[in-house]
Amino acid sequence: MLTITCASLSGGQGKSTVSLFLGRVLARLGYSVLMVDADPQSSLTFYLGHDVEPSQPTLLEVLKKQVKVEDGIYELSHSNMWIIPSDEGLDSVQDFLASSGMGAVVLKKRLSEVADLFTFCIIDSPPQRSQICLTAVGAADAVLIPAEASSKGLNSLIRFLELTKELTDVDAFTGTLLGVIPFRERRFGKNQAIQSVKSLEGMREAAQDIPILPAIPESEQYKKALDSGVTLAELGYPHLEVPFLKVVELLKEKCLHKMPSAG
Repeated sequence: MLTITCASLSGGQGKSTVSLFLGRVLARLGYSVLMVDADPQSSLTFYLGHDVEPSQPTLLEVLKKQVKVEDGIYELSHSNMWIIPSDEGLDSVQDFLASSGMGAVVLKKRLSEVADLFTFCIIDSPPQRSQICLTAVGAADAVLIPAEASSKGLNSLIRFLELTKELTDVDAFTGTLLGVIPFRERRFGKNQAIQSVKSLEGMREAAQDIPILPAIPESEQYKKALDSGVTLAELGYPHLEVPFLKVVELLKEKCLHKMPSAG
């Protein structure tokens, strides 16, 4: 199983959007995909149409090893997709992770128990530096960094790159920084908005050798696809899937030794 974490250090950067649409593209290509909602806001759980029942285990119980990992996994209505959901109770796991002495690797160890059941795992991490964020990044073979095409997005990217350097220095993160996905790129006709141009220039400078992937444009079609539970291609906008198809290409290029075959 190849694990991909979508992470940033500010809200509104497109983590859940990237996680969801990448998962759907991989599932459509025939891969079995485990979605992990590591954000107490539970946006990914909501958009994937999973209702958490009071008696059902979530990521909280999986991380605390109160249930077997398999017992926290639920099949979704979309073919080839499963989820470990979250709810607001996930916030309570922070102290457990901090006191465990191995918080950054807890999720990685838990997911290793089901690594033979799926070809990909996609983790949606919380939008702040927290113990849950650290364990989500620590679990990753590859990290995608969504960043809004704005000064806020650029600042979020810079802070996240600093975090990954810290984690790499102590061997808490051993994966690949797969790329930066600019989010809500603004255009007027065929021309980029000045703010988007400046932000993308700043991202290229900050990212250095990390690829800047095709941008996710500001478009209502993403929200429509999220709300209706369909893919962008099913909605009639296959060209909007280009950023996610590029991610698949990068996975084949940079993680070839770990890249599983479609079922």
